[in-house]
Amino acid sequence: MIKRLYNENPNERDVEAVADILRKGGVIIYPTDTVYGIGCDICNKAAVERIARIKQTKTEKANFAFICYDFSHLSDYARQVDNATFKLMKRLLPGPYTFILNASSNVPRFFLEKKRTVGIRIPNNNIIREIVKALGNPVLTTSVHSDNDLYEEITNPELIHEKYEKLVDLVIDGGIGGTVLSTIIDCTGDELVVTR
Repeated sequence: MIKRLYNENPNERDVEAVADILRKGGVIIYPTDTVYGIGCDICNKAAVERIARIKQTKTEKANFAFICYDFSHLSDYARQVDNATFKLMKRLLPGPYTFILNASSNVPRFFLEKKRTVGIRIPNNNIIREIVKALGNPVLTTSVHSDNDLYEEITNPELIHEKYEKLVDLVIDGGIGGTVLSTIIDCTGDELVVTR
């Protein structure tokens, strides 16, 4: 199934319907401020494992991030960050950045089997942020990718739908997507390190 939503003013009823799909363990593809993402409710282990299979990896080895609506989720899923890191995040978010932070005990245990960190994103995209807000907790995110470097396969929602319609429950058409991945900033050491 494919559904059109508009970034400027996502339809509230449609947003709630998408959140309901996530609550029931669904997997969706949606626009961000970078590339299209594949996601699910972070609390649904079966849905997380389904995404790992789609990405052909194991859950504990995957580098999934959490999309948050705003900074209110930050203290829920990450341990306290220092002032300099917090100021940087406030300046750059919402935006095309993923911050790697030390995970709090609220992060679902199956994410913490091999690592104690969590990637946090607050994208500058109203569609996915409103879905997260309606859901009430973050959405796991990983990028849609192309096996043969065809940008159309990762930017055009119709082509994304063709490729993934049997693997996911919904593709959200938010218009043509970007081709540049988020910048990753690791904040878990003594100094901030840009890793991508």
